[in-house]
This record gives sequence, C-alpha cells and structure tokens, in this order.
Amino acid sequence: MGLFKSKDERRIEREMRIRGGMRTIERSIRQQEKFADDFIKNARNAKRIGDEGQYQFIRAALKKTAAVKKMLERQLLAIKNAMLIQQQAQASQQFAESMNLMAREIGRVFGEMDLSKTQAQWERAVAQAGSMEERMDIFLDSMEAGAVSGSAAMAKDELVSNDEIDRMIDTDVLASEKAELGKLDELDSEIAKELGQGKQKD
Repeated sequence: MGLFKSKDERRIEREMRIRGGMRTIERSIRQQEKFADDFIKNARNAKRIGDEGQYQFIRAALKKTAAVKKMLERQLLAIKNAMLIQQQAQASQQFAESMNLMAREIGRVFGEMDLSKTQAQWERAVAQAGSMEERMDIFLDSMEAGAVSGSAAMAKDELVSNDEIDRMIDTDVLASEKAELGKLDELDSEIAKELGQGKQKD
C-alpha cells in the first residue's frame, strides 16, 4: 500500500519518524541525568566512608555518563537544526509551485504571447523544488552517519574532565553538609526554647 501514498502522506510519516527519534533521545538524556544523580550519591557515600577504590570507580562511571549525555544532547540539537532546514526547504518549494501555477495562468490569459523563456525558467525552478525532499533525505542520512562516527570519535576524546566530575560530587557533598548543619541549628533552637520555658516555670 506504500506505493499509493500521496506525497503529503509520505512527508507526514517521515516527520513522525523524526519526532519519534527526538523523543527517544530526550528520554535517554533524562535517563542519563538520573544515572548521574545516583552515581553522585554513591560517590558521596564512598567518600564519607573513606573507600577510595569505590570512589575512583564511581567517578569513572559518572564521567562516562556525563559524556554520553553530552553526546545525546548534540544529536538532539543536530536533528532540531535539520528540521528547521527542512521547513525552510518546504517553504521554498511551496513558493516555486505557486509561482509555476501563476505562470501557467498568465500563459492562459495572454494566449498567443510567447512565454517559452519564462516557462523554461519556471519548469527549472519546479524541478529543483521537486528534488528538494530527496536532497533533504540525503542530508538527514548524512547527519545520522555523522552522529554515529561522532560517537566513535568521542570515545577517544575526553568530553568531561576529572575536575568537572569532582566538582559535581563535591557540590552535592557541600549541599548535604549544609542540610545537616541546618538540622543541628533547628535542634539547638528547640533545646534553647525548652530550657527557657523551664526557667520561667521555676
């Protein structure tokens, strides 16, 4: 049945597949963020109990997670840019088709007027517009191939440094310590309040 689908139906199917791919990448990015949060908590615990071996292992896993997240974000950005280019191409195609219809109407109205040169120009423009979708498909395929080769290259390049990972972990450690100090301050205030009430009763 695919042979009998209209051009608009095929275009809609392509757009749905692209948007489905974007949603998959977005879910993967959120999953990497959750992994990072869990690794940070585990690294904080390893640091608290003084397990340097586990800390180094978790730090390496966190570094890899951050690199994967950055790669996915780059892929998502590439797809969004490709969609914008595709929309621009479609707008140009619609313009060319509209101008072609106008050229035909002008030819009909003026009858014997020689519009062969104009017609040739419009036909060339329409032919270019008609091949725009095919060129866009090729462009998107090359973007996907680039993303695959880019992910292999990123395995060699260090996207996230050890210092960045340490800062992520230390930031959570400081936040945890501040929360504990806040609880101690609240406890001191309650004790002081109780002691004050006791003195008043005496």
